[in-house]
Amino acid sequence: MAGHHVTLVCLPQEADLINREGTTVRFPIRGRADLLEVRSRDLDGSISAAVPANVALKRFHLAVLAMQEPQYASEGVRDLMSNVARSKLPTMSIMNMPPMTFLRRIPGLNVDALRDCYAAPEVWDQFDPDLMALCSPDPQAFRPPEEALNVLEVTLPTNFKAAAFSKESDTTILQSLQADIEAVRFPTAEGPTEVPVKLKVHRSLFVPTAK
Repeated sequence: MAGHHVTLVCLPQEADLINREGTTVRFPIRGRADLLEVRSRDLDGSISAAVPANVALKRFHLAVLAMQEPQYASEGVRDLMSNVARSKLPTMSIMNMPPMTFLRRIPGLNVDALRDCYAAPEVWDQFDPDLMALCSPDPQAFRPPEEALNVLEVTLPTNFKAAAFSKESDTTILQSLQADIEAVRFPTAEGPTEVPVKLKVHRSLFVPTAK
């Protein structure tokens, strides 16, 4: 919606559906009884999809890890993760738990003592901690079971909080996303509507929790 171009890494049937029909996301809007339905085909940016083996990393400025941690050990995904690590692509996690790579940025933490908490800890050994950032996970969205795989429903407006990268040039990517999301408005019958999803980049390594 903010004009960026995104590729989702999916299972084959999901990728085929998204490339054929795009995606639909439904948002709650304050003061509005029904959900705001946003179709990717109507937006300035674009969404495409690919299976892990077909992802061309040179096309991208940022990788986002948005699956649950055990899935990164699966066939195909593990190979893609190795390629992402070797490419030195800045990577932001919104996983259900922080990657071991990010934890290595915390002074004094014995990260190796936590290896048994991860399904495939060797996946994270390949990444450079300076190229890993952490974003608050968001469970406030789901796929309606009666809908197709390309439909997502958001239950609450969301404020994602992201820790900065080690390098200023990489943090600039997140700041650009933050500014573009804040500026975009979606046309509705009631007039231009603010997007109920925000990204806030924090200079601190530790993202503050909501009060």
